[in-house]
This record gives sequence, structure tokens and C-alpha cells, in this order.
Amino acid sequence: MLERESILETLAIVLFAITYIMLLLLPRYRPHIALTSAAAFIVVGIVPLNLVFGFIDWNVILMIAGTMGIVSLFIESRMPALLADLILEKTPSIRWAIVALSLFSGLISAFVDNVATVLIVAPVAMSIAKKQGISPVTSVIAVAIASNLQGAATLVGDATSILLGGHANLDFLDFFWLQGRPGMFWVVQAGAVAATVILYWVLRSTKGDVQPQERTKVEDRFPGYLLVFMVVLLILASFIPEKPAITNGLICTALFVVGLVRDLARGGGVNKTWKTILDIDFFTLLLLMGLFVVVGGLTQAGVIERFAAFIARTGQGNVFVIYTMIVWMSVIISGFVDNIPYVATMLPVVGGVASILGIEPNLLYFGLLCGATLGGNLTPIGASANITGIGLLRKEGYEVSAGQFMRLGIPFTLAAVITGYLLVWFLWS
Repeated sequence: MLERESILETLAIVLFAITYIMLLLLPRYRPHIALTSAAAFIVVGIVPLNLVFGFIDWNVILMIAGTMGIVSLFIESRMPALLADLILEKTPSIRWAIVALSLFSGLISAFVDNVATVLIVAPVAMSIAKKQGISPVTSVIAVAIASNLQGAATLVGDATSILLGGHANLDFLDFFWLQGRPGMFWVVQAGAVAATVILYWVLRSTKGDVQPQERTKVEDRFPGYLLVFMVVLLILASFIPEKPAITNGLICTALFVVGLVRDLARGGGVNKTWKTILDIDFFTLLLLMGLFVVVGGLTQAGVIERFAAFIARTGQGNVFVIYTMIVWMSVIISGFVDNIPYVATMLPVVGGVASILGIEPNLLYFGLLCGATLGGNLTPIGASANITGIGLLRKEGYEVSAGQFMRLGIPFTLAAVITGYLLVWFLWS
């Protein structure tokens, strides 16, 4: 019996190692790799067939799908572009306009997917640059890294936050106030203040005044109301004791369906409805489904427990050392690896470490989120929002080198992470 368990554990480690290597080498095929790996875990007997659907966090899947759908409707309404125009009317110079746009993209990103935020705000930044006859590279990078930073601020801001909420059973309000202490939202805001100061300093050579431009016309305000209503319902749901595990996911999905039905009723047509559905990032959803099963298999085989014990031993039981390891290991890894699979893998490990040490798990959970989400700004490939921003610039004829990106990304990241690292420890240790 022990020999069989040992074989399954070794198999689980080998399969996971192969999976992660393939995820790194073939980013275009990540969902296929994750689902194939999940199937392999089932076939070799690591994951019993009757536990497969139980390993998938359907609340997380439904939340991501519903939020992405509502965001798609929100973007189509052009309301975010109008808000950006209104902000620009109040800024005195190009330097302040870029800072304001980065703050605005951060505000949107706290409630909207990071990539969607870049698609909303980056075109405005490029429009300003064209009118002023300057390169848009710095301003688009500023928009991208600000959107990454604020993704960790709320439950719906990024897939990593949704993953943490599902794993640690955190609700929308828990990101603001939890167990009598400030939550992740305030940690991120402190990091944003420090990073914005750095951004303002980096832009010291940027001169010129903002030229007035025509305001964007909003076609439909309903998606904006829908997004606000989603946030309100998630807040109200947080007060319901012993609610179903998929409550948040059902709220997001149901409101998206309401938006689709309304579009159809207004004569939007089946093709438009189908396009909105296809705007959902099924790539990420399938990747997560596969990873949930893979991580469930690692847990089933005892690998997660062993890895947690290894980290606890390496840190010699010192909570501060272990916390520091988790934060900065996450920063470095997330600078080169998509943070979604990384966080999905590490959440149960971090939970296991907290259990071994007998400490408050939120200290390590928030440390993980701080390092993994903010660390994505270290390099141009560390986050999807960065890749999207650079892609938009390439279409306009601007090639962005790693050096160009990192001249802004590294100081911005260090300012945000160091602030978050110290504040999480101060608040939760």
C-alpha cells in the first residue's frame, strides 16, 4: 500500500513538472496542456473519476466568466472612454495626463479585467501622444502596469484575486476589511501611491500641455449600471451566512445573462450576442479547470503537503523568513511566468505552510497575492496586460524592448511590492 502511494506521488510530481515546462514553452496551447495533464492524472489513478468535478472551483469559473461578459458589454458602451476624456479635461500637462490615466486605469482595473482595462485606456493614451507629437510608449506602459497593480485590490479585479477568494472563502468586503484589520484593497492602494510617486519622477522630462479633444459619445449606459449592480450584489451577498458556495459565481453569471437578454430585446441580434459571449476568455477558463484538477491531484497524492513542509523547514519555522520567501519568490517567478497557474498551484501550498506553523493563513495568502500580482510588472512578459499594451504599440509602429519596459517596470514594481510587503506584515503578522 505504501509502495503504491509512493509511486503515485512520484508520478504526480513528474506529470506536474512536465505540465509546467510545457505551459512555459507553449503558451498558445496552455488550455490543451492543462486539460491533457488533468486527463493523465485521472488515467493513472491519481485523481479518482468521482472527484474530478469536485476539484474544480465552479464559483471561481462562473465569477470569471460572468465578470468578463459584463466587462465586454461595458466596453461596447464606450462609457470607460468617456470617463477617461473627462479626466483629461482636468489635467494641466502631459505629465499629469499620463499619471491621471494610469490612476484611472488602476481604478477601472479594481473592478474590470486587466487586459480589458488596457484595451479601454491605452487608445486614449496613444491619442494624446499623437496630438502632442511624442512617443506613446511610456504612457501605454504606465497604463498597463497600473492596471496590473490594482487587479489585486478587490475580489473581481483579477483572476488571481478570484482564485484567492474561492480558496480562502473570502467575500467582496473581505478585501476591504477582514477580521478587524484592513484588507488587501488598502495594501494595494498604499503600493499604488508609492508607485505613482515613482512614475511621476520617471516622467520628469515629459513636457507639454494637453490639447482638448472631442468627448466620446456613450451609446448605452445600462452595462455601466449592470457592473455597479454586480458589485453591490456581491457586497450584499457577503452578509448572508451559510450561503451556497457558488453564490458569487451565480450573481455574476446571472447579471451577464440579463445583459445579453436586454441586448436581444433591443434588437441587437443573435450575431452580436454570440460575439459578446465569445469575448469571454475561454482560454483562461479551460486552463483553470485543468489546473484545478492537476492541483487537486497533487493534494490527493500528498505532494502539496510535502512541499508545504519543505518550505516550513527551509525557513526553519521562522514566520518572517517564510513570509519573505513567499513574497519575493512570487515576484521573481511572476516576472517570467503567468501568475494564474502559479497562484492556483501555490494557494494550497501556502495554506499548508500556515497550518504547519499554526499561524494566521491570511498573512501568507496576502503575501502571495502581493508578490504574484504586483510582480508581473517586472518584465514585459510577466502579465497579459503588459503583452496587450506592447501589442497595441506594435500595431502603431512602436517596438518596445525589454530594456525600455523594465526602466519603468522595475522601479514601479519595487516601490509597490516593498510597500505591500511591509504593510501586509505590519497588519497581519
